[in-house]
This record gives sequence, structure tokens and C-alpha cells, in this order.
Amino acid sequence: MDRFDCYELTVQSPRHVAAFLRAVHGNHPLVLREDFCGTGALSHRWLEDAARSDERARAVAVDLDKAAIARARPVQGLDLIAGDSTDRSVGPDAADVIFVGNFSIGYLHTRDSLVSYLKLSRERLGRGNGGFGGGIFVCDTYGGASSFKLGSLTRRHPGRAGEIIHYHWQHEEADPLTAMVTNSISFRVEFDGEIVQELPRAFVYRWRLWSIAELREAMLESGFASTEVYADCNIAPGEQPHPVSAEELKDDWIVLIVART
Repeated sequence: MDRFDCYELTVQSPRHVAAFLRAVHGNHPLVLREDFCGTGALSHRWLEDAARSDERARAVAVDLDKAAIARARPVQGLDLIAGDSTDRSVGPDAADVIFVGNFSIGYLHTRDSLVSYLKLSRERLGRGNGGFGGGIFVCDTYGGASSFKLGSLTRRHPGRAGEIIHYHWQHEEADPLTAMVTNSISFRVEFDGEIVQELPRAFVYRWRLWSIAELREAMLESGFASTEVYADCNIAPGEQPHPVSAEELKDDWIVLIVART
């Protein structure tokens, strides 16, 4: 099977994303809401960084998967919530930053559901900063020449106990007419040359692959004042990130889209 070039792209680490969110916000945000959070890796990093500067910082991590939330590590200042991120009644109603990572914005399959969620997010941000608002919504997406191309990628990662973890990402289905894609992740664990565990299709993702233009248009329609696109969140301490231009995007890309209230 042909290699899907987008697989060579990597999502930035929670450390980089947390620093990027604070820098692009630009006004000392305290409360992060991480929707579709999985085990809340970003929320943990947000609080770890804040512990050195402002003990008032909080994070809210919301995911529909109760098993994922159960695996999240509870820490002071973190609200772990098993629930629907798109439900108005789930979680606190105020935040300074709302982040949707791991391409999870694609779980919203229709434009109506996307706009409805973005409007709710804008309302939550409007109640942030003690009611003065000024927050940001940030999500990621991928695309480019290979985004609807079927293919796979296998990588090897060393484990902590000497095992080798074979990671296999597969782009199983892609329909450019509907922008729906199906991706899966499988694992194989090897120890001393022997395969000791197989986890085929451990994670399966059925996404609507929203384009940059579609997301920006929906954000503005939802009442956000402006949007920006960033291709790199790996910034040095004190550095201000810069939006990317069309000429700077590669053939395949992952971007972060920022919407300002």
C-alpha cells in the first residue's frame, strides 16, 4: 500500500501546545478547557507549567469516553469530566482558552453541529476572565495533497521495560465527496524478539476532515471576531508565534487554527 505522506507529520507535544496557547492568547490566561480530551495530557501540562507562576490556574478536561477519563491522573486544579463536550450543561461555563486537539473537531460531522459547538465555545469564552472575555478557541486539522489518499505507516518505539512497541497507523477509507475519512491505530508489542501482544485497530477514528477555509468560515459565522492559522507551535520561551501564509504551507500539513472573541 502506498505511504500516506501526512503520516510523516507529527502533532506537537503537550509542552509545546501549552506554551503556544499562552503565547498566542497574550494576556495571562488562567483557565483551560480541553474538549474531546482523552486522558487530558494537555490539561496536566497546563497545570504543571502554571504551578511555577500562578496557583490560580485551573483546567477542565472533558471527554465522552468514560474509560479514557478514568485513566486520567487526578491533580489539584483539574476537573475531569466524563460527558459530551457539545452539551451546554457539561462542565463549568467559563474559560480563557478552549482547545480541541488530535483532530477531534472532525467528530462533528455536519456544519450545523460544528457551528452550534463553536457558538457554545464562544459563549464560554465570553464568561472567562472574570466575565470580561477576551479568550481564544484553538483546534487542529490536517490536509494537503495526501489527505484523501489511502495508505499506512509503521513505526517502532522503545518501551520503558525494554519492549519494542510497533505502532501502525492506517488511513482505511476516504471519501473526497463527503470529506469523511476512517483512520485506525494498531499496536504490536515485542519483547526479546517475540511478539507478546497484538492490539489490532485499538483505536478507530471516523472523522469529517474539515478544511482550513471551512473552519475559519464557521468560526466567523459563530461570532468570533477574527481567525489566524499557525503551522508550528514549537516556540522558544518568550517568543511570539507568527501566523503562516499559504506560500509557507507544505504539500501536506498540520495546522492550528485560532479564533479570537
